[in-house]
Amino acid sequence: MEPTERRPGNLPPETTSMVGRGLELRQLERLCGRSRLVTVTGVGGVGKSRLARRAAAGLRPRFADGVWWVELTGLSEGTLLAHSIAETLPLSDQSTRPMLDVVADYLADRELLLVLDTCEHLTDACAMAAEALLRAAPKLQIMATSRRRLGLMAEEVLILEPLRVPRDQEDMDDSEAVTLLVERAAETVPGFTVDAADATAVVRLSQLLEGLPLAIELAAARLGRMPVDELVKRLPDRFGLLQDSDGAPEEATDGAPDCGPSPASRSRPGRQVPPWHRALRTTIGWSHELCTPAERLLWARLSVFAGSFDTEAAVAVCADEHLPEEDIPGLLGVLVDTSIANWLPTPEGSDRFRMLDTVREYGAHWLRELGEEEPLRHRHLAHYRAFARQADSEWLGPEQLTWYTRTAAEYSNLRAALDLSLLRPEGHAALELAGNLWFFWHACGFPREGQYYLAQALAADRAPSPERGKALWAEGMVFATLGDPEAVGARATEIASTAVRFGCAATADRADTLSSVAAVMLGDHARAATFSQAVLDRHRCSPMAQPAHSAGFVRSMVYIKEGRIDEAVAVLDHVRADCDRHGEQWSRAFADYMCARAELARGRVAAAFDHGQASWLTKRRLDDSLGMAVALDVLAAAASAAGDARRTAHLLGLAQQVWDTLGTPQIGVSEWIATRRTCEEQARRALGDDVYATVFQNGHRTPQDAPDPLTPEAAPLRAGQPGDPPPEDRV
Repeated sequence: MEPTERRPGNLPPETTSMVGRGLELRQLERLCGRSRLVTVTGVGGVGKSRLARRAAAGLRPRFADGVWWVELTGLSEGTLLAHSIAETLPLSDQSTRPMLDVVADYLADRELLLVLDTCEHLTDACAMAAEALLRAAPKLQIMATSRRRLGLMAEEVLILEPLRVPRDQEDMDDSEAVTLLVERAAETVPGFTVDAADATAVVRLSQLLEGLPLAIELAAARLGRMPVDELVKRLPDRFGLLQDSDGAPEEATDGAPDCGPSPASRSRPGRQVPPWHRALRTTIGWSHELCTPAERLLWARLSVFAGSFDTEAAVAVCADEHLPEEDIPGLLGVLVDTSIANWLPTPEGSDRFRMLDTVREYGAHWLRELGEEEPLRHRHLAHYRAFARQADSEWLGPEQLTWYTRTAAEYSNLRAALDLSLLRPEGHAALELAGNLWFFWHACGFPREGQYYLAQALAADRAPSPERGKALWAEGMVFATLGDPEAVGARATEIASTAVRFGCAATADRADTLSSVAAVMLGDHARAATFSQAVLDRHRCSPMAQPAHSAGFVRSMVYIKEGRIDEAVAVLDHVRADCDRHGEQWSRAFADYMCARAELARGRVAAAFDHGQASWLTKRRLDDSLGMAVALDVLAAAASAAGDARRTAHLLGLAQQVWDTLGTPQIGVSEWIATRRTCEEQARRALGDDVYATVFQNGHRTPQDAPDPLTPEAAPLRAGQPGDPPPEDRV
C-alpha cells in the first residue's frame, strides 16, 4: 500500500461483539455527514463509547489522516485536555506556546476524525477545545461521547436509547435486549440457550433491565451462579427498595468492612428516577449484594485507580488485614467473571484491568461511605511514588523499554498521584514524584506536561532540599527540549547553590550538566566545554550516570565543532560502552546520533547513515520525538553527502513531519540548523523546485511506522560511494 493510502490512528479494538444498533449507526453516520461536531449522549451504561467506536471504524476511510481516540476517563483537570489530545495524536510540542494553539496548528491542514470519549466531567473544557479546533482546522471532524451535550451551536446530538425489549415471548426474536442477554449468558454458561421453560423469565428479565446493555451484561454474568428465573425473582425486590426503603448496611461476615446495599436502596421516597437509570442502579446494587464482603471491599478500593491498573498495583494499594494480598488475584478474577472489572489484553502479554465509569463511581461511593477514600488515595500516592522511584533508578538499564511501556500504561494513575501530591506537598512528595519522572517528561515525548507538573511542584514546595534540586534538574532538561536555554541556565544556577548547601555530588553534576547544555544552545562553546569536562572528570573512573551522559554529548559536540573528531569519538565510545554494560538504549541512541555527526565530519557517509538509522529506530520505539527528529536530520545529511538528492528530500520531509510537532527547530542549535539548510539547498539544486517539493511532500506524508519509511523510490544508500570507508570499516 502506498504511504498516502495508509490510515493512521489509534482506534481501540472491539473486545466484545456489538448487538443491534444498526439504525443508530446509520443515524450517526448521517449526522457526521452533515455536521463537523456530533455528540452521542445517553445515560451511563447505554453503550455510547461502543457505538462511537464502531461508527468511527466505519468512517475511517473518509479521513486521510486517520481516526484518533482520546480517552478522557482518567483526566481530572480540564487544564490538561489539550495535552491529552496532543499525546494521543501523537503530538509532542517542545515550545512554550499554549498547547491548544499547538494542537490547532497541527490539525490545521489535516483531514482527521477526533473522538473525545467520556466528556461529561470536562464538558466546558471539551466545548472550548472543540470550538477552537474546528475553527482552526476546516477538515477536522469531532465525535464526542458524554452524558450531556457540549452545548455548542454547531453540535448535532444523537441521544442513544436502551436496546429494544420484547413485549412478550412472541416478540423475543426481534429483541436486541434478549439477543445481548443470550450472547453474554453463553459466555458465562457455555451452550446457554433459551428453551420454552426459560422464555417467560428471559422476557421478564429483559423488561426489568429496561434494555440497558451494561445492566444486561451484569445480569448475564450472574447466570453461572443462579438460573434465570431466580434472577427474575430477586430483581423486583431491588426495585422496591429503590423507591421505598432507606436501607441499612448489612452485617459483615468475615471481619472485613462491609459495603452494604446499593445507594439506590437508600434513596429518599418519592424521588423521580428515569426507569432505565433506575434499572442500571438497581442492577449494579444487586450485583453488589451478590458479591462476598471481600469482593465488595475490593470493588470499593479499586475505584481509587484512574484508568487501568495491574495486579501488582491492586495488591499494593488494596491489601491489608481485611484483604490479604494472596487473595487479591483470585478476587480480581471473580470481579472479571461477573463483569465488575474488565480484563485488558496488552501487547506485552501482561494482565491489566479497569472498571467502567458507572461501576467505578459506584465503588467510589462505598469507599466514601466506609471512610476509606482518603487513606486509599494516600496508599495510591505512596505506591506510585515508589513506582516512579524504582523507574528512575532502573531507567539506565536493561529494562528501559519495559519501564517506558509500564509508565505509559500507568500515566493516568501517575497524574492522579501528582494531583494529590500537589494538594499535600509535605514530605516533598510532589517534588520527588515529578522529579523522578524526568525520563518520561524528557525522553518519552511528554515535556509540556512535565513542565506543568514540575512548575506546580516547585511553586508548592520552595524550601531548598535535595528533592527540589532533582526537580529543578528535571525541569531544566524539559526546558532544553523546549529550546529555552535561558530557563535551562537559571535552573542550573539554583541547583548549584543547592549542591553547595547540601554537599551533594550528584546535584553538582546536574548543575554543571545543565550549564553546559545551556551554553552549547547559546553557541558559547568554551563555556560548554568547561562545564561538561568538569562532569566527565568526576566520572572518569566510575560508572557514568545520566548527567554525565549528557555532559559527554555536549563535550563531543564541542570537539566536532573544533574539528577534533577523534577526541569526540573517544568520548562517545566511552558513553556507548557504559550504556552497553548496563543494557541502556536511550542514551546509547543519542550517542549513535552524535557518532553519525562525527562520521560525517570524517567523510564516512555509510557509517554515518548506519549510526543515524540505529539512533532513529531506538528513539521511535521510545516515542522520543526530539530524538527521532534529529536522527532523521542527520540521515538526510548523510544522504546529501552521498549525492542522493531524492533520498535527502524524502528524509527532510520525514523529519519535518516530526519537527512540525515540536517547537524550536533543531532546539536552536545553530550548527544543526545550518546543516539542515545546506541539505535542502543542495537537494533543490539537484532536483529542481518542483521535483524537490513532490519528494519532500511524499516523505512528509509517510508514516513513521511504515514498513520502510527511510527509503523513497530511489535505490538505497550503498557503501562504495564517494567518501565511504571500505565495508569492513563500517560500524
